[in-house]
Amino acid sequence: MSMDRIARDGLVLLGCGKMGSAMLAGWLQGGLPPSSVWVMDPYPSDWLRGTGVHLNTDLPDAPAVVLVAVKPQMMGDALPAMAALGGGSTVFLSVAAGTPIAAFEGALGATTPIIRAMPNTPAAIGRGITAIVGNAHVSDADVDMADGLLHAVGQVVRLTEEGQMDAVTAVSGSGPAYVFHLIETLAAAGEGEGLPADLALTLARATVGGAGQLAEDASEDPSQLRVNVTSPNGTTQAALEVLMDETNGFPALLRRAVKAAADRSRELANG
Repeated sequence: MSMDRIARDGLVLLGCGKMGSAMLAGWLQGGLPPSSVWVMDPYPSDWLRGTGVHLNTDLPDAPAVVLVAVKPQMMGDALPAMAALGGGSTVFLSVAAGTPIAAFEGALGATTPIIRAMPNTPAAIGRGITAIVGNAHVSDADVDMADGLLHAVGQVVRLTEEGQMDAVTAVSGSGPAYVFHLIETLAAAGEGEGLPADLALTLARATVGGAGQLAEDASEDPSQLRVNVTSPNGTTQAALEVLMDETNGFPALLRRAVKAAADRSRELANG
């Protein structure tokens, strides 16, 4: 139903970089007519030019949704141009990292329906996970609409309050970088044990990618999957005794890392 509303009233995409392009590709593939989409982007790609959407033209008077996908530092220029659409039925959905709902309310009017979303970089291949939270002027139907739009690039979870967004940023927003670093360091350790560098990297990359897919697909939780791989007194147990050490292993290290990211997110939000 929400996509019917978007097809009828229109969707404005403000910014069409990697994230915007990935979402737009998903919507068009899902059957949203290009004629229902208006894109505002100063440097449109050749792909975007070929989609048939309205590009940098006059906007509809009351679109169903304005999806804000500009870089946070461009927000100061982009939002005032949209102020005329604030305070009505148009839902503003932001995927801009670190910009709180209050900043949008300040630019667009306090009665504007605003939904803040935090996607992550695997959204570029349709494997993202996005957390969303709305202000008091957002209806259940608005949240359903945002959920449907963001499903184009992966899974969606709903938060109960905006304060949780700092922790989401630290876990899923920044989290892909932790995994990439795990691949780097696992490969380097394999090289240290005598493997050629390219072979060690191939093994590390496929192992982390495959284990991640297994963790998503399996009915067991990750703790049980870990137990399944661990033979008593075997090689995996020897490694886990190092990794699971409460003082120097993964538990303490990741707690510190995620806390550092969440603390920094709070600092940035408070200017």
